[in-house]
Amino acid sequence: MTVKLTDVAKVAGVSPTTVSRVINHYGSLSQKTIDKVHAAMEELNYQPNSLARSLQGKQAQLIGLIFPTVANPFFGELVEQLETKFFERGYKSILCNSANNKEKERNYLNMLMANKVDGIVAGAHNLGIKEYQQMDLPIVSFDRLLAEGIPIVGSDNYHGGYAATENLFFHGAQNIAIITGSNASDSPTNDRLQGYLDFVQEKNLTAKVFRFESFEHTLTLKNMRIQEILKQEAIDGLVCTDDLTALLVIDNCQQLGIKIPEQLKIIGYDGTQFIQNYYSQLTTVEQPIGELSDLLVDLLLQRITQPDKKLAPRYTLPTKVLQGKTS
Repeated sequence: MTVKLTDVAKVAGVSPTTVSRVINHYGSLSQKTIDKVHAAMEELNYQPNSLARSLQGKQAQLIGLIFPTVANPFFGELVEQLETKFFERGYKSILCNSANNKEKERNYLNMLMANKVDGIVAGAHNLGIKEYQQMDLPIVSFDRLLAEGIPIVGSDNYHGGYAATENLFFHGAQNIAIITGSNASDSPTNDRLQGYLDFVQEKNLTAKVFRFESFEHTLTLKNMRIQEILKQEAIDGLVCTDDLTALLVIDNCQQLGIKIPEQLKIIGYDGTQFIQNYYSQLTTVEQPIGELSDLLVDLLLQRITQPDKKLAPRYTLPTKVLQGKTS
């Protein structure tokens, strides 16, 4: 049975209007009355409906977080930090996993708008969502071009891709390939590939680009494609644009008897705390998750509290290579 505001009023011995005033910190009330209402709320385990209060013109103190999946350690750690830091600033978060599904993301957007959230951090990479161009709501993007006027926060993807390739070359690799995503979305993460391409061109090397399309996200298909590359391609260095793919490559190398780094040097990308703690042998490019989350929170709260303030279109933070034993 749902506890209602009138139930709280009855237990506290006050009017429903008084309960509402206590919840919304409105008007002058005695401490005795406030304590009685809070005691009744605790006794009945009554939770005020912050969304309903927002419809009355008050801020809901809610933030929407839209990301592909928290199963990926990078997004999981970033979302965890965002939620913690928004909570410290007085905001609660609603997490929406878009699961690389355009319609799911569109439905979540409509839900967040209908519930009057104060702002959104969007970091999914689905294409063709025009709602972002029409929304009158504070939004900050993570590594994705959503619409004109929405600031983008990300790490230096170009330098990350360049430095990853440079690291393999520095350690003796000459035939360096890259495994990347489809690069279909208009995302700054595409710059990782460009950094790779520019480096191999500078060193007069031959570029070998292997794109893993969205339909290859299943583990079985990815492993099959990786084994095909390892068996058929003459490469001694491999840039992976995410750490999980790099770990799959390492596993397949072990199955095929390919020695790392003697026969194949490997570098990943993201450098999460999970990777540093459990797979420290992996050489990887670290994205500064703590600094990225700080910046995303600060910029979104600026958009909420200072809507007329002009923000830069893009904010880029540096990456760095964490040297392990795979290169």
